[in-house]
Amino acid sequence: MTQSQGDVLVWGPMHPTLMQSLEDHYRVHKRWEMADFAQWASAHGHAVRAVVTSGVYGADNQALDQLPNLQVITSFGVGYDKVDCAYLAGRGIQLSNTPQVLNNAVAETALALMLCVSRRISEAERFVRAGHWQQGKFPLGNGLHGKTCGIVGLGQIGKTIARMVSAFEMKVAYYRPSGPYADVAYEHYADLEALATAADYLVVIVPGGAETRHMINRQVLRALGPTSFLINVARGSVVDEPALVTALLEGEIGGAALDVFDDEPNVPAALLAMDNVVLLPHIGSGTHETRQAMADLVYQNLSNYFDNAALVTPVTL
Repeated sequence: MTQSQGDVLVWGPMHPTLMQSLEDHYRVHKRWEMADFAQWASAHGHAVRAVVTSGVYGADNQALDQLPNLQVITSFGVGYDKVDCAYLAGRGIQLSNTPQVLNNAVAETALALMLCVSRRISEAERFVRAGHWQQGKFPLGNGLHGKTCGIVGLGQIGKTIARMVSAFEMKVAYYRPSGPYADVAYEHYADLEALATAADYLVVIVPGGAETRHMINRQVLRALGPTSFLINVARGSVVDEPALVTALLEGEIGGAALDVFDDEPNVPAALLAMDNVVLLPHIGSGTHETRQAMADLVYQNLSNYFDNAALVTPVTL
């Protein structure tokens, strides 16, 4: 344990190997075990130089205020919308996340959701388990081949999704309001509703936060149309959930496949009751290999900061 480098506050339970590495090298404090954080911080908060958190936990400013010598936050996950970047910049606190290492896993989840909702895989399995096969054949689904995959957010994960769906000979288009990428050949749309109109599958993979909150609204869903599907592997906040429920109930879209929700782990009851909706418990990066790579990168960021005053994957604040 390297106590001279300062203490590390861990916001919530993390990957076991990450916790072991932290405890082997630093003095670790577990926030979730503290009955009274303010009381603990008044006695020990001055010693904390680093916070380890995740895209799920984030970090609230009121708690960070009680860590006067905090220098760095290392976050497990690519999304950091639950951290106030302006606050961190104002205090000179550095931030890192874990980009790239989860691209394939999240893209695989998006593809699995597309296949599942279009071929009605979850619904078909329930059909078999309930013993209905003996009474008749299961209804037909829809194929991906030759369809248009509209990607909302063509970052590294979006580009990985595009490469994967191209194996199904799908046409790829993407939304980017600031204009097309110079090095991307996919069809570009500067208007989100226009992309939705063109898409058979609208795949959402943008960061969360105020700028993207409810960007998938009733107008976009209406543009998507009754034979097309919404796939969300981004953040639940990006989709207006009440509008989505209404669009599904009124047949304005063909179905939805969702890995994320606005108030996790709470899922609207109306969605639970629909057969044309596939629901996952936010498992986009949930493979053993990916989570280990994420854990390794969090530790690399922290150790490199303490050893060299530099992050491996810094977030620009």
